[in-house]
Amino acid sequence: MSSVAARVKGSLGVRKIGAIYVWIVLIAFFSLVNSTFYEYATFTQVLNQYAITGLVAMGLLLPLAAGLYDLSVGAVLGLSSMTAAWVLVNVTTNVFVAVLAGVAAALIVGVLNSVVLLVLRVDSFIGTLATSSIVTAAVVALSGDNVIAFEVFGDYGTWLGIHNIIGLTMPVGLLLIAILVIAYLLERTGYGRRLYAIGYEEEVARLSGIRVDRMRAGSLLASSALAGLAGTLAAAAVGAGDPTVGPEYLLPAFAAVFLGATQFRNGRFNPWGAAVAVLLLGTGNVGLILIGAPTWTPNIFSGALLILAVALTHGGRGGKRALKKQISEGSADAGAAEPAKVG
Repeated sequence: MSSVAARVKGSLGVRKIGAIYVWIVLIAFFSLVNSTFYEYATFTQVLNQYAITGLVAMGLLLPLAAGLYDLSVGAVLGLSSMTAAWVLVNVTTNVFVAVLAGVAAALIVGVLNSVVLLVLRVDSFIGTLATSSIVTAAVVALSGDNVIAFEVFGDYGTWLGIHNIIGLTMPVGLLLIAILVIAYLLERTGYGRRLYAIGYEEEVARLSGIRVDRMRAGSLLASSALAGLAGTLAAAAVGAGDPTVGPEYLLPAFAAVFLGATQFRNGRFNPWGAAVAVLLLGTGNVGLILIGAPTWTPNIFSGALLILAVALTHGGRGGKRALKKQISEGSADAGAAEPAKVG
């Protein structure tokens, strides 16, 4: 077999793009059970409903690549949603101002996470879980534990939640932009190599001259910003700020990111794999609803997918070897850079 044929065979292997094969099987199964499933309307429904989850997942990629967990993204999404709704009801109906306020509130949480994790040196799992609890309390205080309705959708709901092109709404377009930007940063720049190097071996990266804390802080801010943007879009989609919105996005986003790490890049967190995982997740959940499955089955599907994704991500020796090679190359590149220019 020629080297080209071997590479093609490897790129199409189950270990490389297994999620795509599972996705195809799911589409075939649901189409057989419900003949309306393969229609274009179902495709747009999956994308429109899960674009917000995709944005949260894209944000999670960055701290995870740097070796940090950010469990606060669900609460941040809820805070941003409530902030945008509160501004629309009490301050102004300007779309830009409402979105800016929601993202600004999210960035405040990103700063808080950076202080807790990088200054106080609290473990990222525990630290972001704690800040999530604090943010959830802030959301309840802001809303009085009540839904803040816009009364009418207005320009905010129309442009961010309803307006569409060929059936696809604004969140889908923003998700595509986020995928392209993050893919470029992680795979085509020194920033991405350094971020992966930090996640693989923090101390080696630090000794190579990488400003580890600065880069990790940036990843946490970016994660919060994308979760905040997702929150403003969630508010627009329902025409209200709901204090209970937020936590429901946490599990699917993590499932997508970890499953995505098993695709294309052999154990490395990457936006292309996460995007495929979001589509797989959305197809499964929407399909279960369309065939009349109980309303609790999508939660089981998401949970099972996360378990499988984590098992595959941390269990594959080949993936670990590939990841080690990639990060070693990134670490070497980082060491060659001038420390003042890093971060």
